[in-house]
Amino acid sequence: MAANIQQQFGEQLLRAAQVVEEQIDQEMNKLENLEEDDLEVIRRQRMEQMKKAQKDKIEMLSNGHGKYEEVADEKEFFEATKKSDRVVCLFYLPGNFRCKIIDKHFEILARRHVGTRFIHINAEKAQFLSTRLNIRVIPTIAIIVKQNTVDYIRGFDDLGGKDDFTTETLEHRLARSDVITVEKKHVAPAKKKIIRSGVDEYDNEEDW
Repeated sequence: MAANIQQQFGEQLLRAAQVVEEQIDQEMNKLENLEEDDLEVIRRQRMEQMKKAQKDKIEMLSNGHGKYEEVADEKEFFEATKKSDRVVCLFYLPGNFRCKIIDKHFEILARRHVGTRFIHINAEKAQFLSTRLNIRVIPTIAIIVKQNTVDYIRGFDDLGGKDDFTTETLEHRLARSDVITVEKKHVAPAKKKIIRSGVDEYDNEEDW
């Protein structure tokens, strides 16, 4: 009698152990499937992000990003700022030596920062725009974000006050205005403000 009870008890324990084991197996399968599902979701999201990034890049390249171009007049300038959220524009005069220095650096930066449009415009042929943006020193770099002029670089004072500054010096100065992103050392943010037409104080490089 005792032996039968012990045998039944042992069988019950075995069945209970089997049930527990089956439940654990089921839970493990659920976890494994959940992980696979999550990975698949992540893969799909990543693929969508890559497709969107590629589409955005193609669109930006078609709008002139990735190269340094001249805009002929105010109409082309405003069209550029409408199509691109981030624009860097050099106001130049023909024959100005320091404008040619900026040209050299912008050729490099335009290829390096495809997300930003780099352009230049002859200030003499854009009198209305030059007056509106208070361009009175050549060279002047206007920084436009979402159709608002947020900063200026007038002359070379912000670039060390010398002609032989590096491309990286100009790059970091532009990054302070959030018109490009530099993935290096911390860049001190510039004071953000919307600059309208009016009188601003600045050190003269070349008046015109």
